[in-house]
Amino acid sequence: MEISLPDDCLTFIFEKLDSSIDRESFGLTCHRFLQIQNPNRKSLEFGCSFSRSNLSETTINIDSFILDKLIKRFTQLNSLNLCGCVNLQDSGLIQLINHGSKLHTLYLDCCFKITDSGLSHIALGCQALSFISLYRCPITDIGLQHLSKSCLSLKDINLEWCSQITDGGISAITTNCRHLRAVKISHCDKIKGVGFNGYSKTLACLEADSCKIEPEGILGILSGGGLEYLNVSCLSWCTRGDGLRSIGGGFGKNIRVLDFRVCRSVGDETVIEIAKGCPLLQEWNLSLCSEIGVLGWESIGGYCGNLEKLHVNGCRGFCDRGLLSLRNGCKRLMILYVSRCRQVSELAIELFKVARWDVEIKVEEVMCIMPKHFFR
Repeated sequence: MEISLPDDCLTFIFEKLDSSIDRESFGLTCHRFLQIQNPNRKSLEFGCSFSRSNLSETTINIDSFILDKLIKRFTQLNSLNLCGCVNLQDSGLIQLINHGSKLHTLYLDCCFKITDSGLSHIALGCQALSFISLYRCPITDIGLQHLSKSCLSLKDINLEWCSQITDGGISAITTNCRHLRAVKISHCDKIKGVGFNGYSKTLACLEADSCKIEPEGILGILSGGGLEYLNVSCLSWCTRGDGLRSIGGGFGKNIRVLDFRVCRSVGDETVIEIAKGCPLLQEWNLSLCSEIGVLGWESIGGYCGNLEKLHVNGCRGFCDRGLLSLRNGCKRLMILYVSRCRQVSELAIELFKVARWDVEIKVEEVMCIMPKHFFR
């Protein structure tokens, strides 16, 4: 006797499958099972081992026609990853207008043919979007304005290497998206930082590696008061100063992680202000900050009571006195990254190890210290 289960029972069975292989195999059983699988699929990611360092080996030949078919088939997607689809054009995103209402996460990294027009399709159909990554997409402020007017729930946005973005686009996002949590603008050299003025207090993470942030921009970035992680590594030198001293002026009191790697203009005055004004600071990368002297290191030892990790690789002003200050202070220090510091003697290192046996000394250099809970 043939037994036919109703669709709701089959849907229940499908939802209980834990293994991704089992969920994929479910639809291969028969046409009816496939019809159950299609509307219940929540994520779609193409089989690419995407690598930003070697894109030529990882690009995928997904064009607008193929994606159009897939979006029509899987109408309940929460997450869509199109990283490395270099041939995908704006027209491939049109179906998101009708079938993107459930989409929360969208990756478009290195989709070199996606423009402001494509973002307008996303804005029309994906109003529940909370995460979008646009790494190296040729978009402008106009595209960000489209997103900001419709995708009001945006929390995380990656704009790394979007070289045409200016403070105008940033202002649109920060003004309208009041739940903003994390932003990446690394290598966006047209952004000066003033677009962050008056942004949502929910913004906790900003990556601005290799940018040309001006002193007024630093104040704008800090104006919300809720920032916990700030990366301004390789900050381009400004004739009016780097403005980083203002981090210690009150608005940076919630900062827990700072990345100043290769900020060569940072000196003692900046370090002293931040050490005094950021009581929650837990990790600080000062690698290759060559202008920091004894007074700077002594201020870290004297005021950074919650510091757990400190990076001093390649700091030519880091010396035995500086190490002594860290040894006598920084009671919560757990890891000290130190290498290529020629003024630090082996004897000072050994004495530090004896006095602070609980601190691990590492010679490696860490390139990224962003807390893992951001951009997840």
